[in-house]
Amino acid sequence: MTSANDRILDAVDLHFDDQVRFLETLVRFKSLRNEESAAQDFIETALKQRGFTTSRFRTDASKIGRHPAFSPTTVDYDASWNVVGSKPAEGGGRSLAFNSHVDIVPAGSSQRWTSPPFEPVRNCDWLYGRGAGDMKAGLVASIFALDAIAAAGLSLRGDVQVQSVVEEEITGNGAATAFALGFTADAIVSPEPTDEQLVRANAGVLKFRLETKGRPAHPREPESGQSAIDLMIRLIGHLRTLEQQWIAERQGKRWFKGLANPVALTIGTIAGGDWIASIPSDCTAEGRIGFYPGESPKARAAEFEAFVERMQAEDPVFAGGQLVTLTWVGVMHAGYELPEDTAAEASLRIAHAATHTGEDLKAYVMACYLDAAVFSVHGNIPSLVYGPIAENIHGIDERISLASLRRVTKTLALFAADWCGVRDA
Repeated sequence: MTSANDRILDAVDLHFDDQVRFLETLVRFKSLRNEESAAQDFIETALKQRGFTTSRFRTDASKIGRHPAFSPTTVDYDASWNVVGSKPAEGGGRSLAFNSHVDIVPAGSSQRWTSPPFEPVRNCDWLYGRGAGDMKAGLVASIFALDAIAAAGLSLRGDVQVQSVVEEEITGNGAATAFALGFTADAIVSPEPTDEQLVRANAGVLKFRLETKGRPAHPREPESGQSAIDLMIRLIGHLRTLEQQWIAERQGKRWFKGLANPVALTIGTIAGGDWIASIPSDCTAEGRIGFYPGESPKARAAEFEAFVERMQAEDPVFAGGQLVTLTWVGVMHAGYELPEDTAAEASLRIAHAATHTGEDLKAYVMACYLDAAVFSVHGNIPSLVYGPIAENIHGIDERISLASLRRVTKTLALFAADWCGVRDA
């Protein structure tokens, strides 16, 4: 008789074309910030069709500043919907939650894409589209991994959830809301695009907005003005000094000392001026900077604030008034380190080896924010970040490897079966 694992693997193969079509449909939803509702409707319907009890809830702005899992925000959350599908079991097995985010970043200059970013295109092993890799493929993999277990004639002995949250790309408050509402489990799996590797640690992250105030003037009297854009360029230069100071601290950090830049000060947006022939009055820039696991995000934020204040006092160009305003606008969250001896990781290693001809599961550091940190830091829950090969995420021509997606779906299915336990349905 065919083993349970073989039946699960065969079921993934049998339904993989359906899985890719499902992913293509999901990519077509332009699920930018506060525009995720249609995509969440699609996910909620799919989960209900599979027998899940669904919960749909807004991201909770009222807990910002009151619950440590929440980060600052500058938008309202009236249209910020999260969806969780739950399926209870009676077998006494360990519980599992798949956590994925459905929100995506903007496509940028769509004319630079080989094909329209929200019209998925297959080319050999690759499926192109914004969000295909980060991380709609992972969300779909978790759903179809559970489908494969059911198609193999099995049911899980432990409770399982599929979490589809928003706000991962900016605040993490979607996952924080799910956590605060009690959507937790004995293990969390987040199938982010990790090239089929396990994330051993991630960085804490702060996201900020900087504003500089210049003196507008006519170009006939440029000496009477002060360019806000020039001030911003100078300010960013000073922040590079802070970045280098924080990078130097990596030598004492086990998982980060081998990274060239675990801090990654990034200025993601900049805008300034209001007329082509005027000395610009105002300039705004937004960005992020990382720090190390085990450190307080509020303490790091205070260090950042003190640096900006000290810079203004010491640089004569900024003398004569408060020319810089700093606002916290997104993630202010700690990083985490995944212990090496968890039972959840051992189970994932077995599943990975089974789908990779005995190959050992590799681990690495991801120096960015991950929703898994919410569950790890605030719930002390083993949080495994493991997903398919993707390229150009947040870039032009984002794409996901379909062969990798198939392997990862198999791995997640075998992991769920082993972690929760199975019985004949």
